[in-house]
Amino acid sequence: MESIYVIFVAVLFILAASDLMVGVANDAVNFLNSAVGARAATFRTVLIVASLGVLIGATFSSGLMEIARKGLFYPGQFSFNEVIIIFLAVMITDVILLDVFNTFGLPTSTTVSIVFELLGASVAIAIIKISGSEQTIQDIGQYINSGKALAIITGILVSVAVAFSIGALVQYITRVIFTFNIRYNLRYFGSLWGGIAITGITYFILIKGAKGASFITPETLDYIQNHTGRILMLSLIAWTVLLQVMMMLFRLNILKVIVLFGTFALAMAFAGNDLVNFIGVPLAGLKAFQIFASTPGADPNTLLMTALAEDVKTETWMLLIAGIVMAITLWTSKKARSVIETSVDLSRQTEGAERFNSSILSRNLVRGAMTISSAFDRFLPDRVNNWLEQRFNPPDETTVAQMPEGAAFDMMRASVNLVVASMLIALGTSLKLPLSTTYVTFMVAMGTSLSDRAWGRESAVYRITGVLSVIGGWFFTALAAFTIALLAAILLFHGGIIATLALVALAGFLIYRTHRIHLRRTSERQASELLDTIDGEMSTETIIEKCSLTIQQVMEQSLSIFNETLMGLMDEDRKTLKNAKSGSDELNVLTKRLKNQINNTLSHLREDSVESGHFYVQAIDYLREINHCISYITIPSFEHVENNHRPMIPVQIEELSRLNGEISLLFNEINGMIQKKNFSDFDMIVTRQVNIQRIIEDARKKQVKRIKNSETGTRNSILYLNVLAEIKNLTLYSLNLLKSSRDFALTARQPKPQSETQQTRPDQT
Repeated sequence: MESIYVIFVAVLFILAASDLMVGVANDAVNFLNSAVGARAATFRTVLIVASLGVLIGATFSSGLMEIARKGLFYPGQFSFNEVIIIFLAVMITDVILLDVFNTFGLPTSTTVSIVFELLGASVAIAIIKISGSEQTIQDIGQYINSGKALAIITGILVSVAVAFSIGALVQYITRVIFTFNIRYNLRYFGSLWGGIAITGITYFILIKGAKGASFITPETLDYIQNHTGRILMLSLIAWTVLLQVMMMLFRLNILKVIVLFGTFALAMAFAGNDLVNFIGVPLAGLKAFQIFASTPGADPNTLLMTALAEDVKTETWMLLIAGIVMAITLWTSKKARSVIETSVDLSRQTEGAERFNSSILSRNLVRGAMTISSAFDRFLPDRVNNWLEQRFNPPDETTVAQMPEGAAFDMMRASVNLVVASMLIALGTSLKLPLSTTYVTFMVAMGTSLSDRAWGRESAVYRITGVLSVIGGWFFTALAAFTIALLAAILLFHGGIIATLALVALAGFLIYRTHRIHLRRTSERQASELLDTIDGEMSTETIIEKCSLTIQQVMEQSLSIFNETLMGLMDEDRKTLKNAKSGSDELNVLTKRLKNQINNTLSHLREDSVESGHFYVQAIDYLREINHCISYITIPSFEHVENNHRPMIPVQIEELSRLNGEISLLFNEINGMIQKKNFSDFDMIVTRQVNIQRIIEDARKKQVKRIKNSETGTRNSILYLNVLAEIKNLTLYSLNLLKSSRDFALTARQPKPQSETQQTRPDQT
C-alpha cells in the first residue's frame, strides 16, 4: 500500500518540475517586460539580473508554503488518501492550464490558478465525503476555508482597478514633469527621482522579501519592522546623493539603474511569493506522506491530516534547487518570450501591426473616453490646456534618438512601471492583502501606457481589446482551474493509480500538442515580422526585390490553396477543404498585413525612388484581390460539402480539372517571369489568360444548358457558377499583377517613369 503512495509523491514532484517551467514562462512577464520593452540593457544582461533576483528570492519563500497545506481547506477534515488526491488533481490541472496560456502568449496569474485549483479539488472531495455521510451541502464550510477564498478573490479584483488607476496617475505626473525630452530634464530632477524610485523598491524588498526569508533571524526581522521609517529616510538621502555624484562624474544613466534594480526586485518578489504556486503542493504532499509513514499500521483512508496545519519551515537547499530550475527556464523558454511580447505590444508607444482586433466594447469605451476628455478640457483654461499639450508632445526625432533601438517605450515609463508595481505589492503585503503579482504589474503597465498616450486614435481600440482579452483570460483561469481540478479529483478518487497515470499521460500529450502549436505560431509571427523589416531607406531596386519576393510567396500560397480547394470539392473531402479554408484565412492575414504596412514601406523610400512607390501600392492591391478571389472560392466550397449538398457531377469535375491545370500553368509561368525579371514572354501569358477565359465561357454555357435540362440542383449550380466567375477574376488580377511588375521593372531602367493603364476590377459575373 505504501509503495503506491511513493509513486503518487514521485508523480507530484515530476509535475512540480514541469509546473516550475510553465509557471516561470508565464510569470516572467511580471519582471521582464519593462526592461525588455525599454531596451534598458541587452536581453542577456536583463536575464542575468532577473536570474540573480530569482535565485535570491527563492530563499524568501519558506513562510508562504502554508497556503498549499491549510490556507484554503482544513486538512484535519481529510484523510491522507484524500489529501494526496487533492494535490495530484491540483498539479495536473496547473501544468495543463498554464501551458495553454503560455502557448497563446497570454499572461495569467499562477496565484489565482493554484488557489482555484485547490478550491476545486477540495470541494470535489468534500462533496464526495458529504454524500457518503449524514451531512448536507450546507456543512461544506467545515471542509473549505470560504472566508480565505473570498478575501483572495476580493483582493484580486480590487488590485486590478487600483493598479491601473495608480499607474496612470503616477505616469501622468511624471510625464508632466519630465516630458519626452528625458535627457534634458534629468539634469535637474534625475537624482531625486532615482532616490525616490530606488527607495521605493528597497521598501518593497524589505517588506515583501525579508518577512518570509528562511535565513533571516527573528531579531533581524523585528529590527527591520521597527525601524522601517528610518531605513527608508536614510536610503532616500543616500541614493539621491550617490546618484547625483555618479551622474556628474560618470554621466550615469539613472533610469537604466532604476529599471535594472526594479527588475531584480520584482524577480526576487516573484520567486519569493510565487514559488509556493509551483512547489508548495508537492512539498505539502511530501509532508503528508512523512506523517503517514511515521504512523505504523495507519489506514490511509482514515488517517486525518491534522498535523498539516502546523507551521513548517522549508529547507533552504530545496528552495535553491527550485530557484535554479526557474533561472534555467528563463534562459531557455521560448514561450516566456511570447508572453512578454503580448504585454510589450500592448504598451508600445509607436503605431504598427496590432495583435488584437477591435470589439464593440472597446469602440464604445474609446468613444466614451473621448467624450469625457472633451468635457474635461472645457473646464480648464486654454493656457493650461496648451501647456499640458506641450508637455505631452509626441517624441520627435531628437527624443527618439535618445531611446535605444527597437525600444517600445522609454526608460522613464519603464521605471514608473517597476516602482509603482513594487510599492503596490509591498503595500498590499504589509496590509496582509492577497495580491497577484501578474495582475498588478500588467495593469500598472497598461495604466502608464494610457497616460503616456500610447493608446492614440490609431491604436486605442485594438489595445483596449487586448487588455480586455487578457482580463477575460484571468476570469477564465479561475473558472477553468476550479472546474478542471474538481473533475480531476473525482476521476482520481474513483480511478486510483490507473486514473493517475492516464491523467499524467494526458497532460504530457497536451503539452506536446501546445508545443507544436506554439512552434507554428512562432514561425508564422517571424515570417510576418520579416515582411515588416525595413533596414534604412529603400531604393527602387530594393522595393522591386521586396515586391517580387512578396508576389512569389502569395502566388505560391494562392495556387496551393486553389488546387486543394478544387480537389476537395471534386472528391467531397471535407478535411481537405477545411485545410484549404485555414490556408485561405492565413493568406488573408498576410495580405492584410501587407496592405497595412504600405504606409511604413513608402515612408522609407529614398527621395529619388518616390515615383516607384505607386507601383508597389498597385501590386499589393492586386495581391489582396487575388486573395479575395481565393476566399470566394474556398469558403462556399467548404460550406457546400459541410452542409452535405449534392456533389459535382462527372462533367463538372472534368471541366474543373481542366481549369485547375490551366490555372496551375498560368501561375507557375507568372511566378517564373517575376522571379527571373524577364518579361519577354508576356504575350504568351496574355494568350494563355484569354484561352482560360474561353474555357470558362464554354463551361458556363454548358452549365446553363444543364440547368435548363434539370441535370443539377440549385445549390450545385449556384456554387459552380460562382467558382467559374471567381476563376475568371483570378486570371484577370494575375495578369494585372504581371503587368504591374513589368512596368515596375521598366520604370527602374528608364530615366522617365512610364506606365500602362491597368485593368480595373472586373464585375462579378
